[in-house]
Amino acid sequence: MLSDMNKEDICYMPAWQMVEKIRTQELSSQEITEIIIERIEKINPKLNSYCTTTFDLARKMAKKADDRAKTGENVGLLNGIPTSIKDTMDIKGIRTTYGSKFFEHHIPKETTVDVQRLIDAGCVILGKTNNSEFAFFGVTNNEVFGVTNNPWNLERTCGGSSGGAGASVAAGISPLALGSDGGGSIRIPASLNGIYGLKPNFGRIPIYPRNGLGGFTVCANGPMTNYVKDAALMLDVLKGFHEADRDVLPDDGVSYFKKVNEKPNKLKIAFSLDLGNTKQIEPEVEKAVTDSVQKFEELGWTVDTPKSRLRPPTWAFNTTYTANAAYNLGPYLQENRELLGSELVKSIEVGLTHSAVDLLNAFNARKNFYEKMYHFMKNYDVLITPTLSVTAFPHGILYPAIINGKGVPPTGWQPNTWPFNLTGHPAASIPCGWSEEGLPIGMQIIGHRFDELTVLQVSQAFEEIAPWQDRKPNLFLR
Repeated sequence: MLSDMNKEDICYMPAWQMVEKIRTQELSSQEITEIIIERIEKINPKLNSYCTTTFDLARKMAKKADDRAKTGENVGLLNGIPTSIKDTMDIKGIRTTYGSKFFEHHIPKETTVDVQRLIDAGCVILGKTNNSEFAFFGVTNNEVFGVTNNPWNLERTCGGSSGGAGASVAAGISPLALGSDGGGSIRIPASLNGIYGLKPNFGRIPIYPRNGLGGFTVCANGPMTNYVKDAALMLDVLKGFHEADRDVLPDDGVSYFKKVNEKPNKLKIAFSLDLGNTKQIEPEVEKAVTDSVQKFEELGWTVDTPKSRLRPPTWAFNTTYTANAAYNLGPYLQENRELLGSELVKSIEVGLTHSAVDLLNAFNARKNFYEKMYHFMKNYDVLITPTLSVTAFPHGILYPAIINGKGVPPTGWQPNTWPFNLTGHPAASIPCGWSEEGLPIGMQIIGHRFDELTVLQVSQAFEEIAPWQDRKPNLFLR
């Protein structure tokens, strides 16, 4: 079978199909893993998506996966599937830096709960993917490993903070990737790299130990994949109660993978380009998302453009985020300031100026915004927005200061992601088009709280209407 298949086809094969082929040994995990390792060795020097590789470990894990498949014993849902892990998540004995000079040589003594669940399900760990310093920024660059490039244009950002994960999936060197999202860090790189990324409901996946910034009330870990069904399968493995995480939800008893193909008979969609806080949007992004939303009408679903302006409180998010930076990283600022990037230092210093009353005011504004979302969503099953206001922008800046010819604030390029970290709603980014320059455009699908299933079902329905996977970045010609 291997001789009849193109190696690139294997690298981009849906993980759920890989699982079946490994189960029957039509393809072995060792064969798949070796092909992907070969591709990583060729492509990663151009991308810098992997910051630490674990190929010897991967080969051992792949052999064990094939042994399990042959005996039929202890076979997990993701048995034999090559997977990458963001460099903010600990794996015992494997260098994990959080993108910080403070932890340049850090070797964790335990593995985070979610990563351990992937390992227990049979995943083959290829290595750690690059992220911004302490996962704080929406582009991927740090003083330990440098910048990660976008596979569609190496001169552009791959986004962040899970940028290495997004670039690796798009480039066909990581069938599955685990990212984290505290303000858009899964959805931003999903949009800019042309892949699927799901920020689950806050608390759906346990996080322990919680390292780096790890926004204690806004951050969720989740899947980044080339196929919606793969994300559903990952979520089946990752979700569920763990006593160490005080915020984790009980297992909902739903198999997202088994139900993802079911389409709701009736669905009412709210579509908003701006949520009441978007200043500017690239015309190509606006057109791609608007055209894509109309495709849902082919399924008999209703698309409405409500006049309600939700107006998410930008200041409340900024206050919460910078205060979190000050709390977590303030001691490092005092200990060895020169090891921190200058932009992160600025954010920490801003956070140190906030009083307890400032933070409580931000929490109250967050509560009020959640209640506004509650009333708004009572009339709809999902909300759809552009994921971002832009396509991938050049390296060397943290954010574009000008969009569509007009100045915008620092969050002006990603006004639709962080609001749903404040509320905790599940939200996904799915590819929905391409710019004239050949850069991906993402559409965001937001569900009711605790309703990842509908988000996944709507995402799967869109993938079937408008698949994107045939278009791949050609990294070997550049």
